[in-house]
Amino acid sequence: MLGVAAASPPISPPHLISNPVTFQDRKHLLFKLQKCKTIKHSNPIHAHIIKNGNPNDPFILFELLRICSKCSSIEYALKIFQQTPNPNVFLYTAFIDVFVSSGAYVDGIKSYFQMIKDFILPDNYIIPLVLKACGFALDLNSGKQIHCQVMKLGLGSDRFVRLKLMELYGKCGEFSDAKKVFDEMPQRDVVASTVMISCYLDHGLVRKAIDEFRVVSSKDNVCWTAMIDGLVRNGEMNFALELFREMQMEGVKPNEVTIVCVLSACAQLGALELGKWVHSYVEKYNIEVNHIVGSALVNMYSRCGDIDEAVHIFEDLKARDVTTYNSMIVGYALNGKSIEAIKLFQLMIREGIKPTSITFSGVLNACSHGGLVDVGFEVFGSMETEYGIERRIEHYGCMVDLLGRVGRLQEAYDFIQKGNIAPDNIIWGSLLSACRIHKNFELGENVAKILLEYGAADSGTYILLSNVYASLGKFKEAAQVRAKLREELGVQKEPGCSSIEVKNEIHKFLLGDIRHPEREAIYSKLKELNNMLKSEDYAPETDAISQDIEEHEKKLALSIHSERLAICYGLISTKPCTTLRVVKNLRVCNDCHSVIKLISKITRRKIVVRDRNRFHHFENGVCSCGDYW
Repeated sequence: MLGVAAASPPISPPHLISNPVTFQDRKHLLFKLQKCKTIKHSNPIHAHIIKNGNPNDPFILFELLRICSKCSSIEYALKIFQQTPNPNVFLYTAFIDVFVSSGAYVDGIKSYFQMIKDFILPDNYIIPLVLKACGFALDLNSGKQIHCQVMKLGLGSDRFVRLKLMELYGKCGEFSDAKKVFDEMPQRDVVASTVMISCYLDHGLVRKAIDEFRVVSSKDNVCWTAMIDGLVRNGEMNFALELFREMQMEGVKPNEVTIVCVLSACAQLGALELGKWVHSYVEKYNIEVNHIVGSALVNMYSRCGDIDEAVHIFEDLKARDVTTYNSMIVGYALNGKSIEAIKLFQLMIREGIKPTSITFSGVLNACSHGGLVDVGFEVFGSMETEYGIERRIEHYGCMVDLLGRVGRLQEAYDFIQKGNIAPDNIIWGSLLSACRIHKNFELGENVAKILLEYGAADSGTYILLSNVYASLGKFKEAAQVRAKLREELGVQKEPGCSSIEVKNEIHKFLLGDIRHPEREAIYSKLKELNNMLKSEDYAPETDAISQDIEEHEKKLALSIHSERLAICYGLISTKPCTTLRVVKNLRVCNDCHSVIKLISKITRRKIVVRDRNRFHHFENGVCSCGDYW
């Protein structure tokens, strides 16, 4: 609660106290209440207070409400407040804080306006608190009313009030009002600037945030961290890492939150070497590897394909919570270690750690990636019966994905129809993709029609449908679907993009990319590999091409997929036996999957590819996914 905890409570009018306690008695009771960690701990003390005829001492009531706030106990706070005659602004502040800390923002705002109706004047402690509630509730109308009250009461110069007004307008997207409050501040310190920067970043206005960030003369680690975090949340990973380097050059020491943000950027980029560098920074400057930083490290290593190091970090952690276990389970699932993910889940249960919805998503994904149907259904069935966790749409999606991967398409279709949840385009799209892979085009067409009929299709659905038609040889229909996607929906197919990290630098490639400075060497290596593939009896899967073009053109189109160009660059720019790590934004196609298996055999390289769904560890002509992807 902003300002209240540190403030000295105002003296209440005598009529609030039925039988005033002595200073020593009050001090003793407050000391005992401040040591309480739960409502149950405070109950005997509260009973003693009531028994001795002192239930309305404002200092004691304030401390009781603070305990309610700490424990998110709205019900108990209501009982206290309803039995308090003539509460003052000080007690209203503590009461509203209970609602805000519990996430019941609307109730907090209602309580504030009830206080106004009772002719109790607000002060500069309660105003920031209720503005915070308005911001979280996106209640611009109430916020503007409070702003008017602020001006009438002469509280507009209070720094905390102004900061919360900026936050409110920023959260509600009223940037001109937020900027006006900001510009009127007599001292626009780094805190105010950070609030303004965060407002822009929350709404994706990266350029405005950067402009504001650059004019801040003295940035602290909170300001740097807010900027880095916002860039990561807006998908600007490379920029976030550049800013982290700049932060160090400026001599500003990052905190735990900064490290977690930077590790997240490395994880999303698949930048293992950069992630290792951040890890070494953590060790060099003795930043505590607690469960938060530990989870971020596990997540980074597993999402960069170094699952062994992720396991090493996990096992070395002194304290593990459900978040840490979730990171490791998801990491195992992504890297094709399905059995290990399930065993870790079982260990977690034995350790007495209660699983969450995310835990089950990770375990079910592991079952899906490993084709473990029976285990998947067992885990899915246990969610509500054994752990009391409601099955969400993502859990149903995992089950459909699992059945689709192993080719039990009709069973997957029936599972969707009988499910207790309305399927979304992701679930139907998963089944549509499985129909194409397993060449069940009849069911695939039916699924696509369902999506189109209910208006649930997205761009991915239209592309899948186009590919299904192409696989049936219906090129005219395939072209019509893609034309509809462009003309009626105004959506272009997301281009395939692959990246590879070499010497701490990320190199990106598109389909048939010729922009790279070493393009001649890349295509020379590609030609060399294509000749080698012929001796391995490789036959291109040209039915993956949805356009009605000549066979040789289809073969050429397959050969210049972005992941192949990235691999070729890796081969010419790294030492023999070096592991190549590629990140692709889309799912790896069947043909590329077959080709990369052969390339790993021919070149004797381990190749790790992270696509939209999972990791593929290619080695000696075999993939870790077991062809379940």
